[in-house]
Amino acid sequence: MRSLERHRDVAAYALGVLNEAEAFRFEDHLMECPRCAAHVTEFGPITRQLMLYRRSTPPFVHPMAKPGPQLLNRLLEAVAARHRARRRRTLYAVAASVVIALAGPGIAMMASGDAGAVRVVEATDARSGVWAQVTTENEAYGTQVELKVKDGAGPRACHLVAIGRDGSEETVTSWSAAHHDARENTMTGASAMHTDEIVRYEVRTAGGEHLVTLKPR
Repeated sequence: MRSLERHRDVAAYALGVLNEAEAFRFEDHLMECPRCAAHVTEFGPITRQLMLYRRSTPPFVHPMAKPGPQLLNRLLEAVAARHRARRRRTLYAVAASVVIALAGPGIAMMASGDAGAVRVVEATDARSGVWAQVTTENEAYGTQVELKVKDGAGPRACHLVAIGRDGSEETVTSWSAAHHDARENTMTGASAMHTDEIVRYEVRTAGGEHLVTLKPR
């Protein structure tokens, strides 16, 4: 497969439509091509929307059928709920700042203790030496995820996988670890599962090797 053809396989790989042999060849290319690794990550929102469509569509519906109004309404409601949540957070922040300004530092100490729906978990695997930190925030559509990772054993393509309580798995984000670069890398992604539906996160190589497990408290 020529290099240009490998670049063109980014979308097919991200959407999971390559066969096993093609996916294996593309993952070899992904380990040496930071541009393709970045493009795979960029396809994350699209794959999540397709997953939502698949979950909301009965199995007997033809794959080329147009999305019905129910899916559109759900997506619009999710967007509206997210906007309302942002407005509430802004209003709460303004109100809190007013209270703090009036009541002094004693109230400020009390107000700073609540982290809301944001959760942070980190772990280092003794065998692989990989360190990772996952910060999650529950959203209307699922979970927003920020991943920080240190991996000095590159180059290799890696994934962050969310494992649900029902055993289901979902790739949150993908990246390519640079050659023997142990500096901290930060990626963002999202899961269609909500935070309370996720029992753990795993960092794995594209070949399936387990690197580190993170279990939310």
